[in-house]
Amino acid sequence: MEELELESVLELARGHDADAFAELYRRYARRVFGLCRYLLGSAETAEDATSEVFLKLQRSIDRYDGSVPFPSWLLRVAGNHCIDALRRKQRERQVIGEAEADTALLEVAGTGPSPLSEVISAEQQAEVRQAIARLPENYRVPLVLRYYGDLGYDSIAQQLRLKRDHVAVLLFRAKRELRRVLAGERE
Repeated sequence: MEELELESVLELARGHDADAFAELYRRYARRVFGLCRYLLGSAETAEDATSEVFLKLQRSIDRYDGSVPFPSWLLRVAGNHCIDALRRKQRERQVIGEAEADTALLEVAGTGPSPLSEVISAEQQAEVRQAIARLPENYRVPLVLRYYGDLGYDSIAQQLRLKRDHVAVLLFRAKRELRRVLAGERE
């Protein structure tokens, strides 16, 4: 199936071909998992969310019209799923009155060209993961959607049901807060 172009795989998937869905999973599961991990804050929850996103994909593949690139469309589906999960979690907290759950460390991908660079890079990535994990949810979610999910302000606004200007303000404040947290860690 590797030699097939994405359009061919999508056509087969629209016909409910199991091998085509397996190929889409093979190609995109890692990216979906990464986005879910950033948004939901834990690997276990992200694994569940990734599975649910690909189950949704099987039911909704016919709705993909090709107006946006498939990877962007799939990440938008994943982002919406995670945002809905966060909203449900927030409602549950309000009903139950639980304290906010601890946020697991987030992963930031990347490697350096030398072992020393890799060590330094890993330390910096750990600092960034910890700093992102400490951001309030209303800052963390748009920041991750923008820089990890590679979504534009309009897409983020649509997913979060906010105005574009509000998204811009949240991203500005999130970056400022992230810088503040990182500066505090280095002192």
